[in-house]
Amino acid sequence: MHTRKIRRNTPQRRVIHEELCRLDNHPTAAEIYEAVRVRLPRVSLGTVYRNLDVLHEDGLINRLDFSGYETRYDGTMKPHCHLRCTSCGRLADVFDPAASLPSTPPAELAGFLVTGHRLEYRGVCPSCRPDLMPGGPPPTH
Repeated sequence: MHTRKIRRNTPQRRVIHEELCRLDNHPTAAEIYEAVRVRLPRVSLGTVYRNLDVLHEDGLINRLDFSGYETRYDGTMKPHCHLRCTSCGRLADVFDPAASLPSTPPAELAGFLVTGHRLEYRGVCPSCRPDLMPGGPPPTH
């Protein structure tokens, strides 16, 4: 039987986790680093990266690796999907249960052992939609 090593919750790891959970914008490691430095001025970016990996491995945070985008992190562990703005890259959470895939995926798809899934919607956020900009949409020629 394989037992997982219990990791000590270091002060740095605790602060990194707290700051990530406080931020709801799906920050990058560099953005988390800037927030953590306010509380831990001597922390290094490498320490932040290492602890984000540990927190992810321990199932305490989500790592959002989307092709073509910088890795972002999510402290919200309640099941949800994401919306990504195709204009500015902003991410938003979607907690509508009707918007997500079944919580129990098929046992096998094309020979794969399914270990999880992720659903991402793409669109244009309210800040980037021309029809919502002050003065209305730009004139068409």
